[in-house]
Amino acid sequence: MIKNATFRQLAALHAVSRLGSVSRAASELHLTQPAVSIQLKLLEESAGAPLLEKEGRGVRLTGAGELMADYAARILDLWREAGDEMAAQRGVFSGTLRVGAVTTAEYLLPPLLVAFAGHQPDVKVKLQVGNRDEIVRMLAGQEVDIAIMGRPPAELKTTAVAFAKHPMAFLASPKHPLMALRKPTLSDLVGANLLVRERGSGTRTTLERLYKDAGLPLRIGSEMSSNEAIKHMCAAGFGVAFLSLHTCALELEADLLALLPMAGNPLERDWYAMHLAARRLPQVASAFKQFLADEGQKLIHEQLRALPHKPKRRVAARQVK
Repeated sequence: MIKNATFRQLAALHAVSRLGSVSRAASELHLTQPAVSIQLKLLEESAGAPLLEKEGRGVRLTGAGELMADYAARILDLWREAGDEMAAQRGVFSGTLRVGAVTTAEYLLPPLLVAFAGHQPDVKVKLQVGNRDEIVRMLAGQEVDIAIMGRPPAELKTTAVAFAKHPMAFLASPKHPLMALRKPTLSDLVGANLLVRERGSGTRTTLERLYKDAGLPLRIGSEMSSNEAIKHMCAAGFGVAFLSLHTCALELEADLLALLPMAGNPLERDWYAMHLAARRLPQVASAFKQFLADEGQKLIHEQLRALPHKPKRRVAARQVK
């Protein structure tokens, strides 16, 4: 009977489903590999169906295993929340803050987490960074409680709050020929070897929408999955980049990159903190979301205040055309 399953057995399956290996699961759980195998065998007997099957040197979940792993994750998550809420009843504010952030947000989020955790010494932070698709998957699978990204995902029902402005800009090497133009436009960038993130990233989506609204073709010069790679290529004069200013603080201060003197550059979008609409947030996650709403803009403004936000040439303050 499934009622005979234990939390230890569910934890073993949950670890294997995430890590794809009994040995890696054993290492994470601080158990021996035979001990994890025994727990999985007992859970299979309770479920009345095989949950794992060998695949090469590892294992993969069967159909029944995927179903059970999903329930295991939800049960373990609820039990963790129960422990946090019971601690709150005793007046102890504690727990683990599980946050997922798109790669661009990893530059701005650590100071916010430090500021929040600095006032909550009993709170632990687990930050996971990935591309947009990965963070959406983590949010849907309840691997994170809160996700930070540039726009709420249409494929999930979420409750989202905009907590800060997100400056995004066209950048180039200070020696790039376009820097000599008085007022370059989007049309001038059509043949400028645009360096962009991969399709599906928030930065790429913003750029695509910008060109579509202007009725111009978007001709990609080079596509990269790393902000760091784009910055290095751009600083070397290889092309023009469209990036979040949060990613470029050091390069702008060192004059390795500069804002193109375009009207309305940088653009401003919003950063959102979101969670699943149907899910009640744990106390610590709810407190962090409120902290972002109350303090996020101020703290991020302090981070960006030293950056040279304005192009060297004076331009009209209007949207990029």
